[in-house]
Amino acid sequence: MAVRVAIQGEPGAFSHQAALALFGPDLTLVPQPTFSALFAVMGQGAADRALLPIENTLVGSIHENFDRLLASSLYVVGETQLRIEHCLIARPGVGIEALRRVRSHPVALGQCRDFLARHPALEVMPAYDTAGAVKELMVEGGGQQAAIASELAAATYGGAVLAFGIEDDPQNFTRFLVLGRDPAPPEGASKTTLVFGLAHQPGSLHRALGVFATRGLDLAKIESRPKPGSPWEYLFYLDVLGDAKGAVADALAALQSLTRDLRVLGSYSEGIR
Repeated sequence: MAVRVAIQGEPGAFSHQAALALFGPDLTLVPQPTFSALFAVMGQGAADRALLPIENTLVGSIHENFDRLLASSLYVVGETQLRIEHCLIARPGVGIEALRRVRSHPVALGQCRDFLARHPALEVMPAYDTAGAVKELMVEGGGQQAAIASELAAATYGGAVLAFGIEDDPQNFTRFLVLGRDPAPPEGASKTTLVFGLAHQPGSLHRALGVFATRGLDLAKIESRPKPGSPWEYLFYLDVLGDAKGAVADALAALQSLTRDLRVLGSYSEGIR
């Protein structure tokens, strides 16, 4: 039975591309209009896995998805990374000289500033989704309209790619977390994502992080987020590299007495960097 994978966005979105790379072409895609809907279908059992973008090498962390992850009962069971290549897409037979408008998600538009600056005749228009911009282009767009999205989006909806790799920086990668309703088996897990709060005491963060340093554990990421309902208090998200059943487990036991609201969001195999 094909794995059912929930994504935010239309078929052909970069999340769809990442899902295909991770789960193969036989997956059953469960596209959702919003991240809230993505979490909802997982909670309802309508999808087996969800792909959640969590950070981009150019834009940084997607902060609201840290908050959604904490508010849910889902676990991180894996991760993958995708090289983001933006394409200029139009209806077949339309040349770039005829274009007057281009639509895409604001983040995608922001990553193609140099290309857009070289084509000042193009009026920039935001869209809720990269692939959705291509879908709308093919349904109702005219010969003067284009979209910026993936090559997969062009193939999905029958668009023509006029230019490949129009992003400003080729070192453009998005990291996705794979979510499930149950934790992954700890055997072979090399990365652990956790969150905790701290008391307002001098050195509290230093002491908390020290449990990892003294055990030779590498912290791949630290992210702080406001704690809901507690003004000026913060939660710290950590990605810790190491054996989930060995030194990491030992560090977590030591961390219990130094932190508040400690929660392990998942232990899983580290994605390729």
